[in-house]
Order: sequence, then C-alpha cells, then structure tokens
Amino acid sequence: MPDGARVPSRERERGRVAVSALDEGHGPTHAPFPPPSVGEGGPAVRPGRERGSATVQEFTPVATSQDTALPSPPLLRRVPSPAERGGRSGAPESDLGWPQILRLGLVQTALGSVVVLMTATLNRVMVVELALPALVPGLLVALHYAVQVLRPRWGYGSDRSGTRTPWIVVGMAALCLGGFGAACGTALAATDLVLGLALAAVSFLCVGIGVGAAGTSLLVLLSGVVAPARRGAAATIVWVMMILGFALTAPLAGHFLDPFSGLRLVAVSGTVSAIAFAVAVLALAGVERRLPIRAPEPETTKKPFFTVLAQVLADPVARTFTIFVFVSMLAYSAQELILEPYAGLVFAMSPGATTKLAGLQHGGVLAGMLLVAGVTLAARGTPLASLRLWIALGCAGSAAALFALAAGGDVLPLRPVVFALGVANGAYAVAAIGSMMALAGRGDARERGTRMGVWGAAQGVAFGAGGFLGAAAVDLVRLVTAEPVQAYAAVFAAEGALFLVAVVLALRLEAVRAPGRGNIPLNPILGAR
Repeated sequence: MPDGARVPSRERERGRVAVSALDEGHGPTHAPFPPPSVGEGGPAVRPGRERGSATVQEFTPVATSQDTALPSPPLLRRVPSPAERGGRSGAPESDLGWPQILRLGLVQTALGSVVVLMTATLNRVMVVELALPALVPGLLVALHYAVQVLRPRWGYGSDRSGTRTPWIVVGMAALCLGGFGAACGTALAATDLVLGLALAAVSFLCVGIGVGAAGTSLLVLLSGVVAPARRGAAATIVWVMMILGFALTAPLAGHFLDPFSGLRLVAVSGTVSAIAFAVAVLALAGVERRLPIRAPEPETTKKPFFTVLAQVLADPVARTFTIFVFVSMLAYSAQELILEPYAGLVFAMSPGATTKLAGLQHGGVLAGMLLVAGVTLAARGTPLASLRLWIALGCAGSAAALFALAAGGDVLPLRPVVFALGVANGAYAVAAIGSMMALAGRGDARERGTRMGVWGAAQGVAFGAGGFLGAAAVDLVRLVTAEPVQAYAAVFAAEGALFLVAVVLALRLEAVRAPGRGNIPLNPILGAR
C-alpha cells in the first residue's frame, strides 16, 4: 500500500480517538496551537454534534500533497458554546480586578450620600422645623420605594442597549436632581406648603427612579464581570461603600447645616448632589470599555418586555429566589422602626442610649458582612464558601435573635442580642446580594438586567412595606393588650417566623429543576468558588 494511503488512515484513527476522548470528558478542549487551514492540507470539518456545553466537531482528514511525510495528528478546535457567546452561563465575561471593583463601589458611595439626606435629614426637618405630621415624610419615602416596581423595565432597557454605563449615569442624574429638588421643596414648604410638598413628592419619585435605574444596572454590571470566587467579597465592598456614603455625608452635612435655614439646606443638598454625580461619573469612566463589547440587540430580534419578564418568572429558580427575596426583606426591614421604641418603652433607655443601641446593631451588620467576605475568599473550594450556606445561616441567626428579643430580656441581655441580630442580618444581606449576582448570569445574557430588576423590585417593595407594616402591627396589637412588651414581642416573633420561611426557601433553591438542564445543584452557582 502506498504511503499516501497509510497516512490518512493514521490520521483518521487518531481523530476518532481524540473525538472519543473529548466525548467522555477526558480529552483536551483546546489545541496547543491553531490547526492548519483546509487549503493547507488540514482536516475537513463536518457539522458538529452537541456534547455538554460545547459543540464537538467531527473531523474527516484530507490527504496532503506531501504523502510521504507523516503530518501532525489532527487538532480539535473547540467551538464556543452558546454560554460563551452570551447565552447561559454563570461565569463572568471578563474578570475585573479589585481596583475596578472598588471604583464601582464608589458609585454606591455616591448613591448613599444622596439617599441619606432624603431619609434622615429631610425627615427630621419636616417633622421638627416645619412641625408636619410624621406621616408626611413617611409617605414621601414610601413613594421612593413604590417606584421600585419599575426596576425590571430599567433592567430590560439596559439588556437591550448592550451597555450598562449610560443607565447608571442617567440614574445617578435623576437621583441627584431628585435629591436637590426635594431639599428645594422642603425649604419652599415653609412659605407655601402645598407647592413645596408637591415639588418634594415629584422629587422623591425621581429619587426612586434614579436609585432603581442606577442600582440595578450597577449590580448587573458586577454580576457579569466579577469572578465567582470574589462575589461574596464584591457584594460586601458594594454594600459597605454605600454605608460609607451614609457615614461620611451625615456628619458633614449636619456640620454645614448649622445654624439651620432653608437656604443652607438647599445649598448643602445641591453641593452633595453635585459631588456625588461627579464621583459616580469619574468612577465609571473606562471601566466597561475593558470588557468584551456586546452589540445592541437588533430591533428585529428584540422580544417585548412582558415576554422577557414572563420567561424570567417561568424559571423555577428565578421565581423561588424572587419569593425568597421578598419574604426575607420583609422580615429584615420590619424591625427598622420599632427596635428603638421597644428599647425605650420596655428597657427604659434614654434617646441617647437607644441611638447607641442602633449603632451597635449597625456595627454588627458590618461585622457580618466582613465575616462572609473573608470566609468565602479564604475557604474557596470548601462548603464554607457557599453563599447559599451563608444565606441560610444568616436567616436562621436572625430568627433566633428576634425570638430572643421577643422574650423581653428574659433569655439574654438586650445588647448582645441586638449585636447578634446585626451580625446575622449582615451575613444574610451580603450573601443574598452575591447570590443575586451569580443567578443573574445563570440565564440568557439578554435577560440579565430583567432578572436583577425583578429581584430589586421585590427587595425595594418589601423593604418599604416592612417598615410600615412593622410599626402598624405594633399599634394594632397594643389596642388589644395593655403591656407594650407583648405587642413588640408578637411582632418580633412574626419577623422570626418569616426568617424561618426564608431559610426553607433558600434551601429549596438547590433542588429546583431548571428548564432543559436537569437537576442543577446551586452550590456551584451560589458558591463563591
């Protein structure tokens, strides 16, 4: 037999061995160097067949013009799977380093700087300086939370545009204009109550729109570019830097507001808003350009918003996680407005002492966040790195602390219980955010913003409703009981029960069957590995 006939036979045999090895998951997935083109005597390619997440190509060798020389064995070039072309994948498209993650965290710092003036300073000015009922700022803050139901639509818009930065910048612009407008409305209410409150209402709506648009797109951007091993730490950085915005702005604004006047309020708010917008724009500059460019979706292939929303909610994992976020955030926020009054009425603490107690709780929240970030980074590849585990532990710990609070100090002293509640809340919160980032990339990349928007809407609505329902429930129970401790105990116990329901929902995530992918354990998806 001539040499030219023997060579292809060897090539064909080696090709079959290589394809067989790849089919079984043992062969190489990447060639060490590019194969020669067909025109140079390389193997001809027939249409591939699906094997797992990659497409396996079948190779039929073609005889070369140099029959006497034994060519290199055929090399398999792995064709990118749909996940790697922007389809289903939880892996980041490009891994950003810590400096870029910190820069994105600065956007949250800017966001927190504006929001703290809305929820704290303007609230106090309306109630104390303008002598308005506390219901007025409460309703304005409720407007800010109510508009969060539009988060899925803003996420859908950023999905279709192919870039997140413009949505973050426009959201920050709406937020900063809303913050400045709310200060102007509050100052105007001193002389024209109706016009001032009308301007404040419109401005609080702008704040809600800005927070939703900027916050949703920022988390979607992070979900696509942060490596799984860094998600817990990245979520901690983002949250802590928002708290840093609170911590820096509140005392500085308070310093420049004395002696108080409407003009000072407008000047301070305008300065904070301008600085926050500039910081956010500078922090975002050039970050997204480091990532692979994703072209906007053509108009002919765009799906309507409600079609995409229905697809997201049809996913059992996304639907279960949405319910989990709503239930857990309802429990998380219901104690916001009742903890300090509880300490004052039941334990006879002074206003200064209850303020310190709130600070102790916030310190515990920070400690819980840092704990999750440190453990998930240090314990990579172990069960301790699973964010699902930390969600369950955080919710269970929160429930235990709330049941201890319901006991009225008969089980444990108040301060350690409040600190433990903060630690558990922090661990749960940062693990839940990291899980949002992981699950947002689980489906089609063109649904990522819509997914994050759905969960953001559930979080915002639950947070707004939780504070109101917690306070209202205490008032209702006090109508039928003479002892304040019993009213507060009933509400704390109800919150603890909600957290236990959240634990069950979190544990159910692992066993949910995703469409077309079999039974998928969520430890690798939710874990920081």
